[in-house]
Amino acid sequence: MKNILKTKAMTMQFGGVTAVNALEIEINEHEIVALIGPNGAGKTTAFNMITGVYTPTNGAVIYTDAEGQECNITGMKPSEIAKIGIARTFQNIRLFKDLSVYENVIIAKHLHLKSDFMSATLHMPWYNKEQAKAEEKVEELLKKVDLWDMREEKASSLPYGKQRRLEIVRALATEPRLLLLDEPAAGMNPKETDELTVFIKQIRQEYNLTVFMIEHHMELVMEISDRIYVLDFGETIAKGSTEEIQNNKRVIEAYLGVDEDA
Repeated sequence: MKNILKTKAMTMQFGGVTAVNALEIEINEHEIVALIGPNGAGKTTAFNMITGVYTPTNGAVIYTDAEGQECNITGMKPSEIAKIGIARTFQNIRLFKDLSVYENVIIAKHLHLKSDFMSATLHMPWYNKEQAKAEEKVEELLKKVDLWDMREEKASSLPYGKQRRLEIVRALATEPRLLLLDEPAAGMNPKETDELTVFIKQIRQEYNLTVFMIEHHMELVMEISDRIYVLDFGETIAKGSTEEIQNNKRVIEAYLGVDEDA
């Protein structure tokens, strides 16, 4: 399989604290890879380094573009990383809550518009053509993910599960090749989680996506992941298939098998 992202000894220190230590991850095209571990293990910090929110203290993030060229994206701005094909969602939903479903998605679609501010202000022909194409793509996307009928509703008025779905759809509007999902099932009830599981499988197939996700919901992780990495206190303690992770004694001790009253 063709590699799309790898990290080389990626490390993040905050003062004297090492949040992530020498993380080595490889993700291949069209995989669903999960990053799991207890709270405070460094999972979101790892996502933040990959997407440009943080610049690693040491190490590198290497992305392979659509032409097969390896690019060192370490320290690039989040907007630049989004433009080359890496999108993400956040643990805490970050929708524009007072804007409509449609407006949330069209804003993300504007990432790839080539027209400048003046062209947009004056409604130049080339801008109008680009805008019309973007609107057509948004309509097509919202219909595919069953949100078209809700397009005029405020994002904040949607049920929680639909807000989570909208955030993923907004990321899809940037036309990513690699989609990072930070705890997409957080706060969901069992029915919403089941729907999310189906949805992730669906978009992976329909949009030829590679998915890298952080998730605490183990049923979801074990059902859809091709491979899993496990962090504990910033250290990688295991990696492998779902079966290998489920049977790994160190993982069970650190995470999967902790007693409820411990």
